[in-house]
Amino acid sequence: MPTLENYIQGKWVRGEGEGQALYHAVTGETLGHASTRGIDFEGILDYGRRKGGPALRKMTFQQRGLMLRALALHLREHLDEFYRVSYQTGATKADSWVDIEGGIGNLFSNASLRRKFPDEPYCLDGEAAVLGKNGTFMGHHLLLPREGVAIHINAFNFPVWGMLEKIAVNLMAGVPAVVKPATLTSFLTAAVVKEIAVSGILPDGALQLVYGSAGTLLDHVMSQDTVTFTGSASTGLKLKSSQRILSENVPFNLEADSLNCIVLGEDVTPDSPEWDLFVKEVRREMTTKAGQKCTAVRRIFVPENRLQEMNKALGKALAQTTIGNPLNEKVRMGSLAGLTQREEVLGQVQKLLASSQLIYGSLDSLELIDADAKKGAFMSPLLLLNEKPFESAAVHEVEAFGPVATLMPYRSAEEAIELSKLGKGSLVSTVVTASRDVARQYVLGAGTYHGRILVLNNECAKESTGHGSPLPLLVHGGPGRAGGGEEMGGVRGIKHYMQRVAIQGSPNMITAISHQYQPGSTGQQDVIHPFRKYFEEIQVGDTLLTGKRTITESDITNFANLSWDHFYAHTDHTALEGTLFEKPVAHGYFILSAAAGLFVDGSKKGPVLLNYGIDELRFTKPVYAGATIQVKFVCREKISQEKKLPEDVGRGIVKWYVEISDETGEAVGVATILTMVRKKDQA
Repeated sequence: MPTLENYIQGKWVRGEGEGQALYHAVTGETLGHASTRGIDFEGILDYGRRKGGPALRKMTFQQRGLMLRALALHLREHLDEFYRVSYQTGATKADSWVDIEGGIGNLFSNASLRRKFPDEPYCLDGEAAVLGKNGTFMGHHLLLPREGVAIHINAFNFPVWGMLEKIAVNLMAGVPAVVKPATLTSFLTAAVVKEIAVSGILPDGALQLVYGSAGTLLDHVMSQDTVTFTGSASTGLKLKSSQRILSENVPFNLEADSLNCIVLGEDVTPDSPEWDLFVKEVRREMTTKAGQKCTAVRRIFVPENRLQEMNKALGKALAQTTIGNPLNEKVRMGSLAGLTQREEVLGQVQKLLASSQLIYGSLDSLELIDADAKKGAFMSPLLLLNEKPFESAAVHEVEAFGPVATLMPYRSAEEAIELSKLGKGSLVSTVVTASRDVARQYVLGAGTYHGRILVLNNECAKESTGHGSPLPLLVHGGPGRAGGGEEMGGVRGIKHYMQRVAIQGSPNMITAISHQYQPGSTGQQDVIHPFRKYFEEIQVGDTLLTGKRTITESDITNFANLSWDHFYAHTDHTALEGTLFEKPVAHGYFILSAAAGLFVDGSKKGPVLLNYGIDELRFTKPVYAGATIQVKFVCREKISQEKKLPEDVGRGIVKWYVEISDETGEAVGVATILTMVRKKDQA
């Protein structure tokens, strides 16, 4: 492999000089070099802002989501090539699956989030605030894509997942990215980016990639940019504290190393299923990716009276781990990412051994399958024991970023919580217990020191994704030592790349700006009934003011008999003393049904295909027999839907604001009703 080329400003550019050598983690052979010398870093960021940003901001959330989905489908067609290159990082097939297909899975997950956003490039955030007594002045919050670039400086351990999980979020938000992978395994990132570039799915400037040193990249950031860093706490602090980051107030998300822990509940005994789950989870976390995970278990806490039994159980489980060439089907753990990484891990182990003892594994002898211990970056899983965890600082502060963990005892649930906190903040913790009380006490006691907590027991074990698996729809990050950052998290993660601006004005103005109807807005009435219009013909603000209907006692009685809802407030005149009601009240669902009878035009087949659902239904005032209701029916929002198959009917979802009022003009109920509406253009 020659010197890697940087993918910048729409083309592949080779850095000057030889650059940093890249090595095969299994055989030790030189694969190529990476260099960014001579690269125009300022031009890279300018290209992203000038070219990629405007193109993405013109796209709606729906279009961006479909773009991510198309990209995920394209990358799945090249898995064999990605797996082949991943092997060179020392990863087994199972390790590579987490990195490669897990990363592609992030694209799919974020693509599906388009359904939670409007068919616009921007969106409202939260609820409206009525700021005037007469309803003519209101406020809301609008989220707009930031006009900068997302700069991702990633770690070596997940060269595919680390990139895809981050860019999926900023692309959904409408922001371009510049990715700087860790040089050690950047050749795998390069293989994926080449396929992304070839696909032509992303707009020009939406994704750029640099290998080797970050050079002066951060010297050119601006206030609209966002920087994320995954790696060591010391490097992260240095970058976060750089003058340009501080002077421009650039958002900086830091995910640092952390001493993640797993706790065996006091209720768990060797004959319970949770015991075996605990052992299996520890072994998996120590050996998957050879322990090179920011979420891997580093500290193992068990009740003091179970320490020796757990020692034996873990040793027996780890002894089943076969190490060697990841291509050999008998191998369960490959190598570390490089020889320098192995030396660094062994150096950290020596610090831990000053206060702990080695109870499983070897620092120098190693039995391998189909591999050379002198050429490859292999090492044994190492299980340490520290019997006095409250007296040792190193075990809670020193991380050996490899297949290394320390077993420790605790004497009470309170002690387990305190020990977990000595890590000073981590990405994830797991408590293995069948007791709901133990689970609740641990989560509430330790939760503020962890970004995520897995409660693992026999009920969820078959479906659990495990301690070390961050999920696209849940936040990934942690307080304190873990960096204090947060990424992913579904809709939350997308909002990190958007600017929240408070907007104030009349309901008409907020409706016009947001393209979502706001209560109190004038709207527009048409002689054509809304249900007679195709999706393209419906406009936000289209309003129907219905006829009126008087509610009778017979209505209430008949609905009670039809629905079997004989709640006393609807049917018993003698049981209302001390209640909120003056006399039998109409069922809320009857009022909604009666409202539908007023606004639905279904006398003949039309563009409306079906009722899709109801959101935000509220009954705000009792309706008694003799009251007369009327409905204001307004198009609140439109969301286009894509065809899954060519023969599918072209359609979209229309959200209707429904306000039901009585003869006094006061609202008795409000709701958002969703209909699926046929498109006129079926292309």
